[in-house]
Amino acid sequence: MSVATAMIIGASSTLSQALARQLSAQNVSLVLFVNDPDAINAFSQSLAGEVSVYPLAINQPQMAISQLNEAWEKHNGAHLVIVNTGVNEYDPSLPWSIDQHTIDINVMGFAAASQCIFKLMCEQGYGQLAAINSIAGQRGGPNMAYHASKAFAANYLQGLSMHAQRLKLPITITDIQLGLFDKAVHLRTQLLLSPIDNVAGQILTALKKGKRRVYVTKRWRIVAWINRLLPEYIYNTRHWKPKKKGG
Repeated sequence: MSVATAMIIGASSTLSQALARQLSAQNVSLVLFVNDPDAINAFSQSLAGEVSVYPLAINQPQMAISQLNEAWEKHNGAHLVIVNTGVNEYDPSLPWSIDQHTIDINVMGFAAASQCIFKLMCEQGYGQLAAINSIAGQRGGPNMAYHASKAFAANYLQGLSMHAQRLKLPITITDIQLGLFDKAVHLRTQLLLSPIDNVAGQILTALKKGKRRVYVTKRWRIVAWINRLLPEYIYNTRHWKPKKKGG
């Protein structure tokens, strides 16, 4: 018999599914939200424990809020909710469509889902809300909207944590600061990319400890520290050093 219920908002990613597998192995009942439930049928059926899958229109905040509320009521709440919704696109020609899409998902969708779950946990009286974030939010970058959206997420989560303290409710807010995971996957570099099961394992260990903020994997804590300290003239020029003309 399951001892806890965990919801994963954005369950189609590799990381979300690694988290789902490990939670299922711990006898946790899972409620998964994805844009297209049919796309993860095979995955959900492969899990050993109890699992339910629901559609989520993360790009339509009002609809997403209704979908989350409905699932929450059906499952009598949840102990843990992990929000892993985000896009990271880049085009050097800077089409507005990319920034708009990023803001719609990473800011509007993220805030709608996070606030909705937080309010439900307040009514419930307890819970843990965790979000997969990124150290990219520490400073700006060439894909401007992505970096800015991660800064927004970090501050939004801090605000929710302050609300929980003000209300004196046992609601834990965890900001999971991933290293440059998307970049590592794209470059396929093992130097930056840890095995996905290790990443998921470190996240779940931090959640059990009730961490307010955690860097995953642990090595990225040092990278994040250095990243914050780099002077602007170094940080802002390291990617844009002009190429020397041939003689």
